[in-house]
Amino acid sequence: MEQHLEDIREQQKASWNKFSPGWKKWDGLNMDLLKPTCDEIIGLINPKGADVVLDIAAGTGEPGLTIATMLKGGKVVITDLSDDMLEIARENAMKRGITNVETLACDVSELPFTDNTFDAISCRFGFMFFPDMLLASKEIVRVLKPGGKIAASVWNVPENNFWVTAIMGTISRNMELPAPLPGSPGMFRCAKDGFISGLFLQAGLKNIRQKEIAGKMNFKTIDVYWSMMTEVVSLVVAALNKADGDMKNKIKKEVYQELNQKYSDGNILMDSSAFVIYGEK
Repeated sequence: MEQHLEDIREQQKASWNKFSPGWKKWDGLNMDLLKPTCDEIIGLINPKGADVVLDIAAGTGEPGLTIATMLKGGKVVITDLSDDMLEIARENAMKRGITNVETLACDVSELPFTDNTFDAISCRFGFMFFPDMLLASKEIVRVLKPGGKIAASVWNVPENNFWVTAIMGTISRNMELPAPLPGSPGMFRCAKDGFISGLFLQAGLKNIRQKEIAGKMNFKTIDVYWSMMTEVVSLVVAALNKADGDMKNKIKKEVYQELNQKYSDGNILMDSSAFVIYGEK
């Protein structure tokens, strides 16, 4: 891997280690919010029996842990760049009594597995953070068995994800944020329709198809929304770290005003949209 890509990888690793306490705190709510895409991924790869499944960029363990409960004699290898995140996955596995899982901190661009190892591979909201997404795709195909299946999710465009733009739009109106470098990791890096499908095709996959998963995220209250977004979402945290106390308070006040007006009944159901992309080796 080129040096600048290795630098990005190390920045990503440090960032996810840093955010792991927030992910642990909000894990229950996060998993509820992301469940529709997890369910779609699981349905597409259809894990069963003695399958050996790889869950890439699994963070706190999903969908890998749920997949493990569906196997009889099989197992799931859960990987992530951040061992601090994987520690949460291990704790979650213990709490749920799931024993047919292994965790391994590794880089998706250098997977430590032999060719044709896995029956299926899942990747929930990981691709947009991979420094070299094509290299990652080729590595995934390399370790997938012939006939094996992969399903991955990425976020759709910002306009279809009010749960992000509600706070980021307010931040952008109040602060001058530097434009991200072209191709740099970020939430909406893979949002272009067909982008991941094109990567899968280049990597040698077939029977590729894409489905939009649109829905509502239930944050319950504005307080919960603000707290979770400012503790978990790296895009938000990075922006607010550049603001002084007065600016943070101003942004918070404006976010609360907008959401109080939009959700006058107090039920914070926010639009979300993602793509789930499927392919076979």
